[in-house]
Amino acid sequence: MAQVLEFKLPDLGEGLTGAEIVRWLVEVGEVVAVDQPVVEVETAKAMVDVPCPYGGVVTARFGEEGAEVPVGAPLITVAVDGPADDDGRPAGEQRSATDGPRADGSRAEDSRAQAPRSEGSGNVLVGYGTSEAPARRRRVRPGQSAPSAPATPAASTANGRAATAAGGRAPAALRARTAGAVDEPVPVISPLVRRLARQNGLDLREMAGSGPEGLILRADVEYALRAAGTQTGRDRTPTTEPHPRVPPTQAPAPSQAHAPAAGAPAVPEATRIPLKGIRGVMADKLSRSRTEIPDATCWVDADATELMRARDAMRRFAEERPQNPVTGGPKISVLALLARICTAALARFPELNSSVDMAAREVVRHLAVHLGFAAQTERGLVVPVVRDAHTRNAESLTAEFARLTEAARTGTLTPAELTGGTFTLNNYGVFGVDGSTPIINHPEAAMLGVGRIVPKPWVHEGELAVRQVVQLSLTFDHRVCDGGTAGGFLRYVADCVEQPAVLLRTL
Repeated sequence: MAQVLEFKLPDLGEGLTGAEIVRWLVEVGEVVAVDQPVVEVETAKAMVDVPCPYGGVVTARFGEEGAEVPVGAPLITVAVDGPADDDGRPAGEQRSATDGPRADGSRAEDSRAQAPRSEGSGNVLVGYGTSEAPARRRRVRPGQSAPSAPATPAASTANGRAATAAGGRAPAALRARTAGAVDEPVPVISPLVRRLARQNGLDLREMAGSGPEGLILRADVEYALRAAGTQTGRDRTPTTEPHPRVPPTQAPAPSQAHAPAAGAPAVPEATRIPLKGIRGVMADKLSRSRTEIPDATCWVDADATELMRARDAMRRFAEERPQNPVTGGPKISVLALLARICTAALARFPELNSSVDMAAREVVRHLAVHLGFAAQTERGLVVPVVRDAHTRNAESLTAEFARLTEAARTGTLTPAELTGGTFTLNNYGVFGVDGSTPIINHPEAAMLGVGRIVPKPWVHEGELAVRQVVQLSLTFDHRVCDGGTAGGFLRYVADCVEQPAVLLRTL
């Protein structure tokens, strides 16, 4: 007969403890296949489709859309196909040597008939192996005491070793793996790790994890991709449409000293909006930044007229030669030019491309520039990260900014695209403001803010003229450098904005 298995929300990695159900992808009574996504959840960092490691009929769903689900809580139950034989076992499961006598009348305690393996993907969540049918509890024979708890397919210890109940036997899918057995479950917890490997054509069966008991981590996959010369940040077309946010629940109005007039509708005094998802993470991060980082801000006005002329010249040059593979291409964005100026400035002032490790009492100076940029979305403020921005030109930066902005808008940014930044560029001028004192994106050490570029009176070559002026502000961690370094960085950025030819000296 069919066996009902419970699938729980797995540990999605990145230190997350729970997720919000955005949309159910299956209904009760629907047949699902192994590794088929069954629910779309929103973690504190990204939208994730969670695959189920069991194939069968969905018998129950736990949680409504918009509900918060902690890691380890049940998501669905699945009735796994498997008609029972006369002993109550699923078809295909062989009788254990300890369950009864052999055909010749002997009993062999140390031998066991091998059951044929059922097909499965192998790349599944730790604790949810699919390469074999889940083992059933040993039958209680007359004269034997019942086991205190049945062994379940998901029963495992924290470090991956199978945990057996008293009197029970460990599930077959959790027995010791033999080296080179390609059909056994791969020790992967996070679906994000499996998706990263799948999108880059990496076979996880050939990898050795660096985590506990050989657990494969995201860092292992990224290292393998770098070793193979594959770029992990390749363009991916978003496949998830944006979903409307669940409207915030209205808190009941507190008791009032004076009751409203008879027949008058009760008017709530306030509405409580939960800080969760991306907004909750940003609230924690910004609070931590203000608490831990002794920041200071300096700013300067710059004449951006020549920078805008250079951008227009690039645009005209590309339009006049659309078929030229070298000069033709997309329009260069102002943000990309500012990012290129930032990477050049960080090469001259590497102190600002740092973070502080207070546990070791050390300043960690990063060699690569992973440039974050603030993006406002319907789901809140996010900071996507452009990897190795110091190796990109303005055209490459424009394309990557466009890709990450679209992914942020549709909610398809991965945790890898939202973490690991070393410096942040904040273009708040798109909101029509001139200046700001930005909050540093912890654990980074600095952030450059850019206001709107507007015509203003400006003394140019000794005469008053109308020029395109922008205000630049730099907020920096005073622990990594003094004001002289911060001022030098900002002055160099302003010089490059006013005279883009300055960049030619370092190209």
